[in-house]
Amino acid sequence: MDLPESWEGRPPIDPVIVALIQKLARENPRWGYERIRGELQHLGHRVSAATIRRVLKRARLGPAPRRADDRWRDFLRAHVASTPACDFFTVDTVTLRRLYVFFVVEVGTRFVHVLGVTAHPDGGWVTRQARNLLVDVQERVGAFRFLVRDRDAKFTEGFDEVFAGHDIQVMKIPPRAPRANAFAERWVRTARSECTDRMLIFNERHLCTVLDEYADHYNRHRPHRSLGLRAPMDDPGVMPLPVGRIEHRQVLGGLINEYERAG
Repeated sequence: MDLPESWEGRPPIDPVIVALIQKLARENPRWGYERIRGELQHLGHRVSAATIRRVLKRARLGPAPRRADDRWRDFLRAHVASTPACDFFTVDTVTLRRLYVFFVVEVGTRFVHVLGVTAHPDGGWVTRQARNLLVDVQERVGAFRFLVRDRDAKFTEGFDEVFAGHDIQVMKIPPRAPRANAFAERWVRTARSECTDRMLIFNERHLCTVLDEYADHYNRHRPHRSLGLRAPMDDPGVMPLPVGRIEHRQVLGGLINEYERAG
C-alpha cells in the first residue's frame, strides 16, 4: 500500500551540498555548525544546523574545533612524499621468547626497511638502528623532512638527534592514538597476516631471515592499492605488457607465490 504523501520522508540532501559541507569543515576546523550554516546561506544554500551535524557525523568529522587526527591526516597528505614512519611490533618464538621488530615505512612509496630484531630494544640499540638507516638511504636522505613516531620510551633524545642532524624533524603522535601512525600500523597488520602469524619462529636469527625475505617480496613484488596496484619498487612510468609465458616463484618456502614474466 502506498503511503500518504504527508508520510513520505524528507528528500535526501544534494551530494554537491554534502561535499561542500565537508569541504568547509575540513578547511575550517574551528567553524561550528551555525558558522558553516551561515557560509552556506551566503552561497545560496539553505541547510539546517541539524543536517550539517548529520553530514559531518557520517563523514566522521566532529564538532568544532575539529578533532586533532583530522588535522594530522591533512598534514600527512601534504607531506606524504617526505615522511617516513617508524614503529615496533612483537613476535613470540616457539620457546615463548618475545622478540621486537623495529621498522620504518616510507609513507610516499610504502617502501619498508626492517631495521633490526632484538629481545632487548633499549634506547641505545634503537639509536644505532636509526644511524644505520640513514647510512643505507644516504642518497635519498635529503628528501626526508619529517619522521613520525610514537611516544615509546625507547625513542630517546639521542634517537631524535640522529635525525635532527640531517634536518629531519621528529613528529610525535598524540598519546594513546595508534591510528595517528596508521601507515606503520597497517604494515604490521599485513606482515603478521601474510607472514609471521603463519610461521613458527625459532629464534632471533630465524626471524631476521624471514623478515628480510618478506620485506624483499613486499617492496619488489606485492601490489598496493594506494599505489595503483604497483609494488613500491615499480617504476610508475612503465606499463607491463602481457606475455605468453609466466614463471612461478615461491617465497618463504611456498608460503607466498610470485608470478613474473619469463625472461
